[in-house]
Amino acid sequence: MELIKLTADIQNDIVSIKGNKDINVAGIATDSRKAGTNFLFIAIQGVQADGREFIPKAIEQGAKVIVYEGETDTSDSDITYIQVKDSADATGKIASAWFDHPSTKLKLVGVTGTNGKTTTATLLYDMFRKLGYGAGLLSTVCNFVNDTRFPATHTTPDPITLNEFLAKMVDEGCEYAFMEVSSHAIHQKRISGLEFDGGIFTNLTQDHLDYHQTMSEYLKAKKAFFDNLPSNAFALTNTDDKNGLVMLQNTKAKKHTYSVKGLADFKARIIEKHFDGTAIEINGRELEVQFVGVFNVYNLLAVYGATVLLDQDSNDALVALSTLHSVAGRFQTIRSKEGFTAIVDYAHTPDALVNVLGAIHEVLEGSGRVITVVGCGGNRDKTKRPIMAQESARLSDQLIVTSDNPRFEEPQAIIDDMLAGLDPVMMKKTLSIVEREQAIKTACTLAQPGDVILIAGKGHEDYQEVKGVKHHFDDKEVVEKYIQ
Repeated sequence: MELIKLTADIQNDIVSIKGNKDINVAGIATDSRKAGTNFLFIAIQGVQADGREFIPKAIEQGAKVIVYEGETDTSDSDITYIQVKDSADATGKIASAWFDHPSTKLKLVGVTGTNGKTTTATLLYDMFRKLGYGAGLLSTVCNFVNDTRFPATHTTPDPITLNEFLAKMVDEGCEYAFMEVSSHAIHQKRISGLEFDGGIFTNLTQDHLDYHQTMSEYLKAKKAFFDNLPSNAFALTNTDDKNGLVMLQNTKAKKHTYSVKGLADFKARIIEKHFDGTAIEINGRELEVQFVGVFNVYNLLAVYGATVLLDQDSNDALVALSTLHSVAGRFQTIRSKEGFTAIVDYAHTPDALVNVLGAIHEVLEGSGRVITVVGCGGNRDKTKRPIMAQESARLSDQLIVTSDNPRFEEPQAIIDDMLAGLDPVMMKKTLSIVEREQAIKTACTLAQPGDVILIAGKGHEDYQEVKGVKHHFDDKEVVEKYIQ
């Protein structure tokens, strides 16, 4: 691609250009190891590394154009140097141009919030496939281009990977694309250059404070997504969350709301709850859905609202909604022959745990005990560890604190951080078992007919990360092994 065409969208962000502008670029890269002959290399000033350190390596690999922020050595006369105001922002725009602006050829909807992103985005993808459309998905669990599955490595991929996926969707005839938009991705401008047709806000609770430091900064990152939506897009927000209307304050997009508690454009009422599903009413129409818990009613309401805002028939949307199934690792129910129920869920924040445990109690209505198995990830927000243990103990009859993904921390140290949140009464009903498999086995041994075991934190993950190495570990597989 001609350099002038590739950089057309960043012209207002360019500080200076040195070298030959009239050249063709063979590829783009932000990783110097992936740079090749006649490549354009973008030296991103990231959170953990300064891309300018890798400019010599990129040139050695054959790169002929260097895009950078700040100051760097520009003495090589064979190289074209482009200084920009913001290297992260430029990356998204250049990546979009390289793949011929795929987001403009799709109806692209982003879902952001602390909890519910994966479920909402995935169910929107499922919805539009059921309605007969070509559709793509970018999520924490898996990426899809129509029915072709691709593994996911990040909630929101880097800009080059992201635009490459969107281009695949266009090539395969997709009309719609749904994606999770993480706070990291917004802050790091991974979604720069994308044209969204809609944005959905689920909720905001404590998470990622190891990265954002304060809830205010976390909120600001989420809000930035809505601030940047265009006027022809829709912004759909949960008004039952105290930050729901904050998201709409400065957006140019068309504003829409959903709620279970108050008045809204899309309103739901819960009629009856059981472990196989929930009877609900949406905008005056009754239906049965195959999901459990109020938190899932919010997710389904967001899916319905977005579907209608994407100009689909409301009756068709309700029919499709009643046929949708839960997402992998999200309130997955496993029944035992002994008469107890195990639930595997990704809940890894205090609020998510409260939601899932609350949903279990809503159905049980005091007719069985709740046994919770939960841990916290290593090298992540430590402040939520005692809170997660506290909420789990408060809402459980028996708590087993165990390992999650310890990463580079000692598992026992993480457990100790969690136990610090428990008072003497809570400690009496708490066991500490470092090995996650033993913890799950113990829960299955303790369970009696009518009880519910919640195994929280890992959900869809099929690995456990210890000292930088991922070992196969699947909560659902382990539960099924001991239930049998």
